[in-house]
Amino acid sequence: MHQITTHHDFDAPAALLWDLLADFAHIERWWPQDVPAVQIERVELEGEGIGLTRHIYNKGFAAPVSERLDFQDPETMTYKLSIVGQRPAGITAYQATGRIEPLAGGRSRLNYHSEFTTESGQPDEADAFLRMAYALMFQGLAAATAR
Repeated sequence: MHQITTHHDFDAPAALLWDLLADFAHIERWWPQDVPAVQIERVELEGEGIGLTRHIYNKGFAAPVSERLDFQDPETMTYKLSIVGQRPAGITAYQATGRIEPLAGGRSRLNYHSEFTTESGQPDEADAFLRMAYALMFQGLAAATAR
């Protein structure tokens, strides 16, 4: 099992950040559209509430990235998601936990922790892919909270 722990500080209140992330079905509200690396073409939803899976079809990718909402707690502003189905970058299992904490001055921090396994047991490709995705997530959320 491999792990990545990271965080990003935002110049926005925790409630605003939570509003974007808690709306699991609508990743397009905040995912950056001006980044050629990973552009969302469309999102198809399956289910609702806890267990909702968003199938994210990205331009140039053969298969969608399917993320399932496993847990959500508004009081602690914590959520968990898994990548299910056909996973990218040799990943065989993946779960992430995001937790938002309020900071002084109306700012907030998204703490993000993921655990994953890979086909080869070598995390390099998956680690690089995930870190790139997290950078895009932070970039998109920063832009969306600044609007």
